[in-house]
Amino acid sequence: MAKINIKRGDITEEKVDAIVNAANNTLLGGGGVDGAIHRKGGRIILEQCKKIGGCPTGESRITTAGDLPSKYVIHTVGPIYHDSKMNEEQLLYNAYYNSLKLAEKYNIKSISFPSISTGAYGYPIESAVKVVVRAVKDFLINSYAIEEINFILYSDNDYSVYKEYFEQYLSNL
Repeated sequence: MAKINIKRGDITEEKVDAIVNAANNTLLGGGGVDGAIHRKGGRIILEQCKKIGGCPTGESRITTAGDLPSKYVIHTVGPIYHDSKMNEEQLLYNAYYNSLKLAEKYNIKSISFPSISTGAYGYPIESAVKVVVRAVKDFLINSYAIEEINFILYSDNDYSVYKEYFEQYLSNL
């Protein structure tokens, strides 16, 4: 079973095998986590993303991490929230699950996630964290490849929501 950590902090400072970028479909940078990763990671990430040519919502792509302390960046696109009328729950689940599957493919042992889609994309964090737990649980049922999964939350509120929900989940194992 992978060790699961909930931390408050800056994902661009994570010293893990891979960090996950809450990207947009172009993979060419944006605001929030995406912008921070592109700024701190340097031009190499942007150049590799240009070669990839984008990413559909719910899927994931991988690049090196450039100047970041991690080895890789897994770029995933979460859904824009529309009151659960556009299959957002499944797309968010896929973003997390597919990121973990890609990490497994690249023999990544430690990975750090932000809270995908809960910022500018408007997904309610209390609903999102339930999807996150389900995706992680489903992945871990079938895989022992990843040893450490971290959730790095930028705000106190996001940290509190994740901490509370994951503590409930972990106490039921």
